[in-house]
Amino acid sequence: MPELKHFQKNFIELALESNALEFGKFTLKSGRTSPYFFNAAKMLNGCNLHQLATCYVDKIKDSNVKFDSLYGPAYKGIFLGTIVAMIYSHEGTPIPLSFNRKEIKDHGEGGNIIGSNPTGEVMIIDDVLSAGTAARESINLIKIYDALPKFFLVGLDRQEKGNGDFSAKHDLAKNFGINVLSIINLDDLIYFSLNNENFSSYAEELERYRTEWGA
Repeated sequence: MPELKHFQKNFIELALESNALEFGKFTLKSGRTSPYFFNAAKMLNGCNLHQLATCYVDKIKDSNVKFDSLYGPAYKGIFLGTIVAMIYSHEGTPIPLSFNRKEIKDHGEGGNIIGSNPTGEVMIIDDVLSAGTAARESINLIKIYDALPKFFLVGLDRQEKGNGDFSAKHDLAKNFGINVLSIINLDDLIYFSLNNENFSSYAEELERYRTEWGA
């Protein structure tokens, strides 16, 4: 496994400090029992949001990709997209941002999009990629506005099998032509655990989980 980059280490440290990343025994929506769990909402409880946003922006720059607008799916993508947009604005390169409502508003400005409608090549920003359900919903919504969902950036890619033998990342690329990027993935968590004495006890369970459910 390659050594972690600075922004990857910083992301893991922020996640651990805020208890957004926890190790233990967790039952997922899929019914699988996981040795770790990630909930980005906990990063709103005093986490350094500027550093968190910088992790996302550094990943984008490290990937050397170009896009025209940002989209943050409700709910966690809303705050993640917002803080990333703030970094770009501060750097003098503001980028249009939009996000969706869970329910269509039938008064006032109406609709289910807040902000500028997605335009051009769109970067979707969210917290985690598991089965890819939220990603598909975002992709289909963005296409309604004749925009192109080009990239899907998450903090954590769980690298798990979806309904078949392939990962959600593979399925999204094959079915929608979208490029999935992640700050860290399960392989990175295993590398981190193996090389950090405070978390080395979790490495075996993480590796077992990857063997059983990884793709």
